[in-house]
Amino acid sequence: MSNQVTDKKETSAAHGKCMMTRRGFLMSSGAATAVSTVGVSLFPGAASASKAEVVGYPRKKIARLSQLKDNQPVDFSYPEGISNNQCMLVKAGVQSGGGVGKAKDVVAFSYLCTHQGGPMQGSYKVVGDQRVLGQCPFHLSTYDVRRHGIIVSGQAYESLPQVLLEVDGDDVYAVGMLGLVFGRTSNFKS
Repeated sequence: MSNQVTDKKETSAAHGKCMMTRRGFLMSSGAATAVSTVGVSLFPGAASASKAEVVGYPRKKIARLSQLKDNQPVDFSYPEGISNNQCMLVKAGVQSGGGVGKAKDVVAFSYLCTHQGGPMQGSYKVVGDQRVLGQCPFHLSTYDVRRHGIIVSGQAYESLPQVLLEVDGDDVYAVGMLGLVFGRTSNFKS
């Protein structure tokens, strides 16, 4: 059997196939990383001409905690000045990432799909313990509302932009966006 293995290796080498081992690959990639890192540090201006900086959004009252009902979305527009940026606030009834309120279950997201900006108004669903927004009408992307709007299925590759919330007494305020709203870069400046 060892003769067959040796014969296969010799045959592969004779036909010009790559015979790199895992160790050789790791050594080569490590050396390439070191060279590229040294190159960047020698020419610091070459990497980036400017750095992105997060721009704040205004605080906007969007709901009252006492009026929210489990799994009944409340639509609102946020932030002002961005046309067609409809958002959803929902009391999911289960603890959710970024949630506010006593049970940490009140969350808000943009309705615009991150893939190609498909409108997802009216697509919030409860399936057992799952809370999802989608399917986007363009390419069927679906997002998990309980886990910061992470993509569950479809063509999208970014989480849904989450509206940052604050509670003051019984009032719920939108105070910012976590992520980029499709087609807009107004929350970054260079």
